[in-house]
Amino acid sequence: MTHIEVAEQGQTSAFSFEDMMKYHGPGSPGGVAMSFKVLERAFGVLSPDGPPQRREVAVRTSFGGPGARDGVEAVTRAVTGERYTHDPTLTRPQLGRERERFVFVVTYGDRSVTLVLRDGYVTPEFIDLARTEGRTQQQNERFTAVKAELAELVMGSAADDVYDVDEG
Repeated sequence: MTHIEVAEQGQTSAFSFEDMMKYHGPGSPGGVAMSFKVLERAFGVLSPDGPPQRREVAVRTSFGGPGARDGVEAVTRAVTGERYTHDPTLTRPQLGRERERFVFVVTYGDRSVTLVLRDGYVTPEFIDLARTEGRTQQQNERFTAVKAELAELVMGSAADDVYDVDEG
């Protein structure tokens, strides 16, 4: 999918990854890509017959990255509408450190879906760099490259290959 669609006041708006990046800025393309795939996957389950109403989507996640937050905000206005919650209690340590925080609960109307990142997207290097305080210039440059690589991998994959729907 090249766009995510939402409805609002009788109109449909389509958001591309590039649109979401314009809102967020260049800092966290991997997080923006994650939010794109989360919304794409969730909307396919929660609103299969057409775009969901923009301001009726709520998101809770254990992932605290600004790219994911801003990507969700650009499409749904959930941050502004106080329907976006960073909830560390959703963290699943049993998934390992590369996946434990990539848990998203998306609600639309009276239905919710929990999405969990699949293996093979976030690398140990990404986590190491993300959690390094006081990174050197070289580490910052490498982290910028790793975030871009993550975004490219995620955006080049189908949403259902990136996120599992957790039935449990």
